[in-house]
Amino acid sequence: MKQQPSRKPARTEAPHGQISAVLARIETLWPSLGPVGRRIAEFIVTHPQDVVHMSVSEVAERTGSSEGSIVGFCKNLGATGFQQIKITLAQEIVQPVQFIHEDLEPGDKAEATIRKIFQSNVQTLHDTQAALDVKAMEKAVRLIKKAKRVEIYGIGSAATIAEDAHYRMLRIGLDAKVVVDSHVQAISASLTGRDVAVLTISHSGSTHETVTATRLAKEAGATTICITNLGKSPIQAFCDVLLFTMARETSFRTEAMTSRLAQLAIIDALIACLALSDYERSVRTLRQTFDVLSLKRY
Repeated sequence: MKQQPSRKPARTEAPHGQISAVLARIETLWPSLGPVGRRIAEFIVTHPQDVVHMSVSEVAERTGSSEGSIVGFCKNLGATGFQQIKITLAQEIVQPVQFIHEDLEPGDKAEATIRKIFQSNVQTLHDTQAALDVKAMEKAVRLIKKAKRVEIYGIGSAATIAEDAHYRMLRIGLDAKVVVDSHVQAISASLTGRDVAVLTISHSGSTHETVTATRLAKEAGATTICITNLGKSPIQAFCDVLLFTMARETSFRTEAMTSRLAQLAIIDALIACLALSDYERSVRTLRQTFDVLSLKRY
């Protein structure tokens, strides 16, 4: 059993020398916190730089608590949840340029910016290839082939990846549909069944909408596959297959960068594996769709 911290941990200062508002708020609430709350508080206060890069599941594991306890603690601080605490911490302790890209410096010229962005993207693809489980990919292919229909979910920056996966599946003759509206996702997921395979794309694995849709699909009997970043996250509890990316970017940025490349690479590999698993049919369908698309070009 973890021992309750009896003393307030030393506060961490932001780079500009000011005390973080989140950490100051924790100090104010310290006397009213119970054992679990103090473990969570101590971890956030002593590891703020780490927290902005972690999922709620990872913080729960490191503090010996539950995801619900983390969210409840964040609400006690006046936030809507863990994500808002991460964003607030990041705004206070992370250099502003890192919201654009983690590897950049404010004074970088075009040449340095291009080099750093491309190097980061190449590294992400190498890391994702190393992290990707071949057996998990093979299982995903089997589940999708077995299903009568495939549903694809994504929200925000993952929505465009979901739409690309949908287009690629149609090109090889799969019965697929993409749902990028959170309300429609919930309805559609609840109406799936054992003959449906669901593919969810979520970098953080912690987005309420896609976690809810994946859970509803799982409860309805669908098989569930998720493309998400390596590390613990809430969505994993509702997935039959996990296809991991390895993108270093954090979820406090408003738009994904390297994660999209990693997700697209996994989609490319998944579609290629599906096409090769039913080679004759895939080639026949691709030829047919090429003929159709030729009408769209001059």
